Amino acid sequence: EPLHLAKSPARRNIKTGQFHQAVEVAYSTSLALLSKSGRVSVSSQLLMVLVQVLVETHTPCTDQWVERLVVLDAAYRTALDGDDTMDPAERGRLQRLHLLFLRRCLKWSNDLGSVKYGSLGVHALLGDHCWAMSCDEAVVKTGEEKEAANNKASGEGGDDEEYDDEYAEIGLRNEAVTHYAMAEKVDVILEKLKSLPPPTDEESKMGHTCLPAQRDALLTRSILVLLAVENLRDATKLASSFLKDIETRTEEVLKKSYMDKNDGKAPSHIMFVGMLLRICEKDVKTAPLFNWLVRNFGVELGTMHQPEVIKSYTTKIGRVYFDIQPPPSMMNMMENMMGMMGGGGLGGGGMGGMNPAMMQNMMAAMQGGGM
Repeated sequence: EPLHLAKSPARRNIKTGQFHQAVEVAYSTSLALLSKSGRVSVSSQLLMVLVQVLVETHTPCTDQWVERLVVLDAAYRTALDGDDTMDPAERGRLQRLHLLFLRRCLKWSNDLGSVKYGSLGVHALLGDHCWAMSCDEAVVKTGEEKEAANNKASGEGGDDEEYDDEYAEIGLRNEAVTHYAMAEKVDVILEKLKSLPPPTDEESKMGHTCLPAQRDALLTRSILVLLAVENLRDATKLASSFLKDIETRTEEVLKKSYMDKNDGKAPSHIMFVGMLLRICEKDVKTAPLFNWLVRNFGVELGTMHQPEVIKSYTTKIGRVYFDIQPPPSMMNMMENMMGMMGGGGLGGGGMGGMNPAMMQNMMAAMQGGGM
């Protein structure tokens, strides 16, 4: 059994203190099984051994090891896609196992690397794998089954304790853009958003109870993640490129609709993130504007996937840019959510009443440089 043959030398080398040899055996055997024999099932188990050995031997996460993970990931995908006879259920299982492997690699890179929240390269691998899984019928099903899974993931499908929403299309795509944001892959996010349809009439309706359009919700999540980790540069680039290359409505039309609470339209995501970015460019004195903006867009944020995660991002943004100290309970949630970025781990209705003076101040702040 190749798995046993690889595990035994690795364990023996660990016991004798030959840590370098232990990780080399685990890596070389995994790559050989994938590239030479295409044995994905055995390799998936051996990859778990590899990351376990990396952790146990306190092997530092270096650029060389990240490149090795890129090679292993490519070999894994090639072997998996090259097996035309594989049962869909088995393919889905192996996709999930590889996701678990990459998540563990991210945690290792966070704990034993030099980059906060983990290696950018590993985040990029995770983003690619999550998005690929979201397009794989063996993982997310098709038609009514996929719709039912997304509804359960958004809390609309009733109680199902056995259901895990992380493998629904919406869960995987939200995780994907989060990792792309952490990897500073703005161009990749834009490419993915371009492939998604614009909001439907139902998704654009004031007081909608359905999820927002994936395209717009993923934009908002990406920008919130970038701001939460203080990457204002890429957040600004993402918003401006979206407005220029993807959004079909003009900035003037968007502003007019955002101010008109009687037009029957839900507030647009691109306007929300545009105003948020302009406020974050100012100083702590604009904290009241930040609070007002988040409160008045709060209902729309509440319809997004995992609203508690969204809340933790806005809480972190408030603390970082405006010195707004959250209550202890929210502080714990925020720290937990931010910790998960490194692998460790709101309802329907219309907008609240708008303060016209505040809205005018917001719009004035956006003049000149645009979004």
